[in-house]
Amino acid sequence: MAPNSATIASLLRQTVYYHLDNFTYENALFFAERLQAHDPRSSESAFLVALCHFRLGDSRSAYEASKTNGYRGIHLGCAYIFAQACLDLEKYKEGITALEKSRGLWSNKNSPGKHSSCTRAPYPDAAAVSCLLGKLYRAYDDKKKAAYCFEDALKLNPLMWDAFTILCDMGVGVRVPSIFKTNESLARNFEYDSSSVSLDQNGGVPANPVEPLHKKTTLQSVLQDPSDPFESRTAAAFQDVPNSLLFAEAGENDFMSKIAAARSRLNQSQSNGNASDGIEPPTGIVETTTRFSAAEPPQAPTRKVRGAQAVEPGFLDAPPRMSYRVGSKKKERGQDGADLSESIMRGSAMSLSAMERKRTASGHPVQTRPPIGDEPRRSARLNFPRTSAKANSGAATIGAAASRELKKARPPISRILRPGSSGSSVGRVVSGNRKPLEENTMDVDHAEAPKYKEPAHVQAPPKPTEPEPAKVDEALKWILDLLKKMAAGYQLSTQYLCQEAFSTYASLPRAHQDTPWVLAQMGKAQFEQANYAEAEKLFRRLRVLAPTRLEDMEVYSTILWHLKRETDLSFLAHELVDSVWCAPQAWCALGNAWSLAMDREQALRCFKRATQLDPKFSYAYTLQGHEHFANEEYDKALTAYRHAVSADKRHYNAYYGMGNVYEKLGSYDKAFSHYHAASTIHPNNPILLCCLGIVLERQKQVVQALQYFSKATELAPKAPETRYRKARALLAIGQLEAAQRELMVLKDLAPDNARVHFLLGRLARNLRDKKTAVRHFTIALSLDPKATSQIKEAIENLEDDDGMDDSMMH
Repeated sequence: MAPNSATIASLLRQTVYYHLDNFTYENALFFAERLQAHDPRSSESAFLVALCHFRLGDSRSAYEASKTNGYRGIHLGCAYIFAQACLDLEKYKEGITALEKSRGLWSNKNSPGKHSSCTRAPYPDAAAVSCLLGKLYRAYDDKKKAAYCFEDALKLNPLMWDAFTILCDMGVGVRVPSIFKTNESLARNFEYDSSSVSLDQNGGVPANPVEPLHKKTTLQSVLQDPSDPFESRTAAAFQDVPNSLLFAEAGENDFMSKIAAARSRLNQSQSNGNASDGIEPPTGIVETTTRFSAAEPPQAPTRKVRGAQAVEPGFLDAPPRMSYRVGSKKKERGQDGADLSESIMRGSAMSLSAMERKRTASGHPVQTRPPIGDEPRRSARLNFPRTSAKANSGAATIGAAASRELKKARPPISRILRPGSSGSSVGRVVSGNRKPLEENTMDVDHAEAPKYKEPAHVQAPPKPTEPEPAKVDEALKWILDLLKKMAAGYQLSTQYLCQEAFSTYASLPRAHQDTPWVLAQMGKAQFEQANYAEAEKLFRRLRVLAPTRLEDMEVYSTILWHLKRETDLSFLAHELVDSVWCAPQAWCALGNAWSLAMDREQALRCFKRATQLDPKFSYAYTLQGHEHFANEEYDKALTAYRHAVSADKRHYNAYYGMGNVYEKLGSYDKAFSHYHAASTIHPNNPILLCCLGIVLERQKQVVQALQYFSKATELAPKAPETRYRKARALLAIGQLEAAQRELMVLKDLAPDNARVHFLLGRLARNLRDKKTAVRHFTIALSLDPKATSQIKEAIENLEDDDGMDDSMMH
């Protein structure tokens, strides 16, 4: 008979998912191609081929494999993979078109609770597709539609974390409490997973795995006789036999349903059977079975033969297996043992006729005993490996135990003498009256199969614990509260409210604080506040927890650059480059190391290499612009900064760099506009506020400049530069007492700064304290010998009212 095409496709599909779930993507691709060759018209086949290519990182092949069905939007899986490939290949318009055409397939899908260790939803739901569509619109530079898509994704599933972070990165105002809150729809979706069975503690297979969305159809179910309700038990006996012999999977997912159906059919058949046929004859003489076959009961479970391996030496050559003796057609008396061995090998896959088997009232088959010559010796039976007591609980007993059981048997039974049994009477009882086999039993008759009703040797699968809806709601509320805190911190970080963001992250449970993502966010919050020492501690802790992490390592390298830790920075850079050669973060760290070593050309090569690896890496362009600025290559610096803004319109560092260039070129109006653009993105950056004040001061707008200097000092009270600028502005407008207070604090912050002592000398001169002025001028001269001419001129002109044109003041 020709194999069933649908069954072949089902097995191939299961094999593909098996390899995908076990991360053997090359195998998955191989079998996906076999499936596509077998069923080339199926959209599912094209989807699996495209999925395998995408998992392997081959976006171009995934694009080609899914284009036919994906671009037209006729298959959701193909459209989704096609859109993912378009995002990687920067074919944004095609990806948007595919998802919009397939909107009818995903707009009403919502499956956050259908993914567990036992179940999966193979196709994305509306939240996932909306998030991907938002990414495509964002890359296509349609910010408004992108925001709508991300908002839709969060409304459907507040656990769509990247949709929230992208909205924050885009600068969209988001109300965190309105997003991360429980609702009836979300809780109901997660209650779907309450019946799933979790894996055991060792990661084993669950006892009763839940069927995935696509019903599995295996060859085992095809080979089984559908009229036999007990075939599942027979197949389970061969779970140790290699698949090459059985061509079927053991332990089907509909095992429990088969048991329920079997019990109901067994009860029905027993009620309809002949009550007079309640005596089971001995199995040694086949001819006697003709007297007990007036009415045929339904097919009974097959019988386990523990001595089957001792029947024939050739049988021992086969792989070890658990063997059951199954019913068969009546054989002639002189049939040899090879036929019996062959019958055992075929097992439950033989699909024999039930009407040709003889039954007892309990529903058990009348089995033929092997010929006397082939009967295993008693010593062989004693030496045969024993199964557990639970497995032997259904076996028939002999000797004293058997005699006691015979007395309890309701109907009379026939007895025969077993050859070589020392005259012991071997009898059978009704299956319901047998007791479990004792461990010290010396001789066992294995011909009887246990009654199926409540079998002692079949361990019932553990009943899954079904969480109550209240527990699901409580757990979901806890998760959303945790996400609410993390989301609030991230939103504050993107708004550059760094101190508030740091406090929010610090309020998280300690276990979540010591995770790489939270440590990186806390470190960046400290970095934005110019607290480089504290930021370095957090990133150092991050490196201990996640030594292979690449994300945010460019920030860590910049922190080490500000701290002038050349050795640590060099070690970090070489460690990153050695681990991942093609990571742009590694090349940024190496470029910072060369920059700290004052090798500008090598630094520029590294930063250019980073931008080649990732053309959208805005921070690498900014660092490249900083190096050009240090080399006084202002045109090249402006070009690099513009590339950074093109890659990320909210990258305030690039606006700051362009402001520096225009300030250096004397274009104070352009410098102020770029500084102001950067300050709009990052309103709490003291350096940007200080730059705005400096530009205004250069334009002789000292009062307006003082406002920026004061705010910068409030944000960074320990920053010497901002406090110095504030004190200088106060001295310029004649607020000597306020300037003196600032300078006293500044003296403690930067005692070895020549400019501070020079400004103290000017303040003392304005206060007519010549002695103090001379002392501070002398200290400034000793700290900065290069400014000898300017300082000597200030000492000589102590009696004069000098303006603000001293070079030490700039």
